[in-house]
Amino acid sequence: MACIILLKRFIKALSTVSVIMHVLTSTLLPVMSTAANLTDPCNSYTVLSESWRSVNNTSNANTCDASVSWSGWYQFLINGVSAHIPDTCVPVSACGTSFPLWIRGGHPTVQDGVVTRDVCGHAYSYCCYYGSYPIRVKACPGNVYIYELQQPIACNLAYCADVGSVTISSTAATPVIITPDPCYNYTVLDDPWRANSSQPSKPVTMCDQSVSWSGWYRLFINGLNAQIPDTCVQQLSCGTDYTLWIRGGHPTVADEMVTRDVCANAYSYCCYYGSFPIRIKACPGNYFVYELLRPTYCNLAYCTVVSNINITSISTTVTPQTTSSAVINITLQEGCSNQSSGCLQNLLEQIENITAQELPLNTVTDILTVVFNASEKISVSSSSASPAQLASYGTKVLKSSEKLISTLVKPTETSANVSFTLAAVEGQVFMVGPQVTLDKIPQLDTTNSSVDIDLIGIAKNNNDRSAAVAFMSYTTMENLLKADFFNTTNDTIKTMMSTVISATLPKTSNTALTKAVNFTFRHIREFEPSGSLSCVYWNISEWIVDGCSVLNSNSSHTVCSCVHLSTFALIMQTSSSPSPSDLLELLDLVCVIVGLVFFSLALLSFALCQWSPGVNNVARINICISLLSAHLLLLLTQQFLSLIRPQQVLCVVIAGLLHFLFLSAFVWMFIEAVLLFICVQNLSRISSKKKEVLSSGFLCVIGYVVAMVVVCVSIGLFPEGYGSEQCWMKTDKGFIWSFLGPVCVILALNLILFICICIGLKSALSKLNAEVSQMKQTKVMVFKTLGQFVVLGCPWILGFFSNSSEVLHIFYLVLNSQQGTFIFLIYCVLNNEIRQQYWRCFKCLCSGCKEN
Repeated sequence: MACIILLKRFIKALSTVSVIMHVLTSTLLPVMSTAANLTDPCNSYTVLSESWRSVNNTSNANTCDASVSWSGWYQFLINGVSAHIPDTCVPVSACGTSFPLWIRGGHPTVQDGVVTRDVCGHAYSYCCYYGSYPIRVKACPGNVYIYELQQPIACNLAYCADVGSVTISSTAATPVIITPDPCYNYTVLDDPWRANSSQPSKPVTMCDQSVSWSGWYRLFINGLNAQIPDTCVQQLSCGTDYTLWIRGGHPTVADEMVTRDVCANAYSYCCYYGSFPIRIKACPGNYFVYELLRPTYCNLAYCTVVSNINITSISTTVTPQTTSSAVINITLQEGCSNQSSGCLQNLLEQIENITAQELPLNTVTDILTVVFNASEKISVSSSSASPAQLASYGTKVLKSSEKLISTLVKPTETSANVSFTLAAVEGQVFMVGPQVTLDKIPQLDTTNSSVDIDLIGIAKNNNDRSAAVAFMSYTTMENLLKADFFNTTNDTIKTMMSTVISATLPKTSNTALTKAVNFTFRHIREFEPSGSLSCVYWNISEWIVDGCSVLNSNSSHTVCSCVHLSTFALIMQTSSSPSPSDLLELLDLVCVIVGLVFFSLALLSFALCQWSPGVNNVARINICISLLSAHLLLLLTQQFLSLIRPQQVLCVVIAGLLHFLFLSAFVWMFIEAVLLFICVQNLSRISSKKKEVLSSGFLCVIGYVVAMVVVCVSIGLFPEGYGSEQCWMKTDKGFIWSFLGPVCVILALNLILFICICIGLKSALSKLNAEVSQMKQTKVMVFKTLGQFVVLGCPWILGFFSNSSEVLHIFYLVLNSQQGTFIFLIYCVLNNEIRQQYWRCFKCLCSGCKEN
């Protein structure tokens, strides 16, 4: 049945110049809740107390967890004692099952939070012979471990439990507590009017008493690093009446934070006006940050200067450095309505003007909240916006969000991370430095997605041996970047199955990936087994699949692999037409089985019967071998897809072999057409020279070497093109044309040759002996002509039109599934010599039966 459904998918692919193999409709895994669980799983889990799960149980009861409907989090108990899934290999036939499941990667600590671990099943002397879907693990207070269990991929697999010690993962990073170091959490202040000039003037009277000061500030003048003067400043400088400076000098980095008095020059006295003391800190990189306070009096303003400064007890010169200025006060314009896209545009432009390299976390989250509140207004009124406008808004929001999260990247010698959760977006930033002690960074998780990336390897390829990854998950972005922006040639219904995620490498000079990045998506909508899943990324105005593929999928999760970083999502395509009836599926199955049976009978006839010396069956024999092998391999693959798919190498090999077998079958159809054409051209002659020109060895070279060359070239140009979800060819970058291209050329040539054969045959028959019964001859030749039409594969051309009519669709399926039947009837049953051999064989068998 699976083979028939797959055949129908292949037909539909021909009609739309794209091949999409059938998705196996078995639902081996439990449907898990897609709603975000906001409670701590340590306070909400189910207890599993089956004693047969113990590692000490070697009864081999063949218990199977594939039949359990898993949902949520679980704790294991063995005889009332808290247990855990083993994190080392478990012997075969332990834990009351044939192939016990264990996890690799070790257990987390309480500080690690939720981590994801691979699941292995021990079988046939290999500890991870059976791979299963990853599960999430959490350590709870009290030495308790809980697991978000998934249904195993096959039966006779069951989760083990052990009360022994656990291995604490060396790769699980301890969360770094980000203390608000003012050197990396400050606001940039770049007001040119604050500059202290040698010629005092007062073009404008500025007053810092009206400013709402909050937190720490770093000073610039036209992008140049600046400081508050620590010597007396002349009156009427710095754009105000009474200029503020500090006394006591600046600190060094070793001094940490210091407090300095603030003075204002007035009436020929440098500290006529006093103000509230402020705190100052010297930061690595030769700059200072100040915790500014509101002055005591108006017409007082802080001065800035780019010059030598006084360091407490040490005199040194701070070299001015160039950096970017920024305006951190991001606000949504008053009076913005739901229909006003100009408000969002203005807001995003403000973010574009931010030039600060580092911002505190609370500033970033505040700005993101404003942005997504504004974008939500746009999405609510999306009916009035064109698709192009929505795509443009979505792209700008993505860029702004990525820019903001990049400001959370701070220099680190080892490793650090920052995370936040808002109503519309979740984000994580992980940074590694030259002294990182981790072998592998932990998986970055959000509520509905996670990412595995080799950040350590990327850092090693950078000169400063550091790198950072920013990972964001948007819960409302699909309202702007709609699933319908996934443009496909086939008419399908597209559904967003995941949150939109974004992964970037901010402040990393060499962003080349050392290996593919894997994303795990939790399905946010009910999974349709007959749907086709695509891992896509956002390319300015549309979703495309280049460089991304589905690694594995179940009813609740899908794992995607991508060779680049961008904005990603998971989109499911479902047919817009009703599913085929059970009667049509049964007809498909019967036709394919009948075709396989007659392929086998034809091969037996070609091998065992005696043929006339002038008969050349090479092409027919190889057509049968290629198609029989291809259909049989395809049938077995689809029947055991759940076992084959996790073995990626085996899946790739099968896809390449299917490509070769189907392509060689079409090449042999072309060879058969050429031989028939030569036969008709020489029909009036007693002998033909075709045997001398087209020997069997030469035909075999053409039939198989041509297909092999095409497959080898395809592998060389795009080695990742094999191994789709159905173990067939992927559609990325037009790779499917390495199959469709040669097939279309062969079908076109075969059709031309068939027309020439019919014309030549009619001319030759008109010259034959008129004494032959014309009626009988006409019937036989009409049937043979129809059979040759099928044998040459010409009905495959109907696949381009079969989708428009169910009757034409059935006619197409019947003809193409019966190539073996027509070969057997035309070349065996309708051959008088072969028919007589059948009769003699039949009489021999009957006589033998009577004698017995």
